[in-house]
Amino acid sequence: MTLTILVADDDLGTRLAIGDYLEMYGYSVIMADDGQAALAMVEEYHPHLMVTDIVMPRMNGYELVRQVRQHPVFRLLPVIFLSAHNETEERIKGYHSGCDLYLPKPFELKELGAAIQNLLERSQALHSDYRVSLTETLRAFMQSNAIAPTNSCALSLHLTNRERQVVELLVKGLSNAEIGSQLHLSSRTVEKYVSSLLRKTETSNRAELVGFALKHRLVD
Repeated sequence: MTLTILVADDDLGTRLAIGDYLEMYGYSVIMADDGQAALAMVEEYHPHLMVTDIVMPRMNGYELVRQVRQHPVFRLLPVIFLSAHNETEERIKGYHSGCDLYLPKPFELKELGAAIQNLLERSQALHSDYRVSLTETLRAFMQSNAIAPTNSCALSLHLTNRERQVVELLVKGLSNAEIGSQLHLSSRTVEKYVSSLLRKTETSNRAELVGFALKHRLVD
C-alpha cells in the first residue's frame, strides 16, 4: 500500500524539494501552499502523515494542527513541524499544539526522510494493533452476551457489491483512505458508501456498523 504524505508550505521550492525526495522513495505526495488548503486536503485525502510549515497565509501551522486534532479520526495523525524559528519557546509551543517532531529550517532531507519513516512505522503498527483489538473486542462482546449470529436481517438488507466490499474492509479496521486505495476510490466516495451503510443498517457510527456486520454475517 502506498502511503500518502501531505506537505504544506508557502515556499514553492521547499514543497518541490520535499515532494521530489519523498516520491523518489515511493511515497504519494500531495501539496498545499497555505493552512486552509492543507486542512481541506487532510479532510479529503486522509493522508498518513503531514509535514507543515508554521508561518503560512490564511492559517498558520499551529491552527492547522489544532483543527486537524479536533477530528477523532486524525488525532493520531503524525505531524512534523518545519520552522525557521528554533527558539525553545517556539518548539515547546509546537509540541503543545500537537506535533510529533519539530524540525528547524534549514534541514537535511535525509533527516526528514528518516523521521518520516520512523513515525509512519509507529503509526502503522498502532493502527494494526487497533484493528486486531477492535475485531477481538466485538467478537468477545457477542459471545459474552450470547448473541447468536443470524441471517434474518441480512436477507432483507439489500447491499450493492461495492457496499459489501466496503463493509468487509471496515470490519478489518481499514480507514477510508486505505479502503479507497484497495478499491481504487477516493476517500470522499468511500465516505458516501459508509454513510449509505449506516443508513441501511440503522447504526450511528462505524463501531456499531462493524458490530452489526459481524452479528448478521454480512461478512465471512
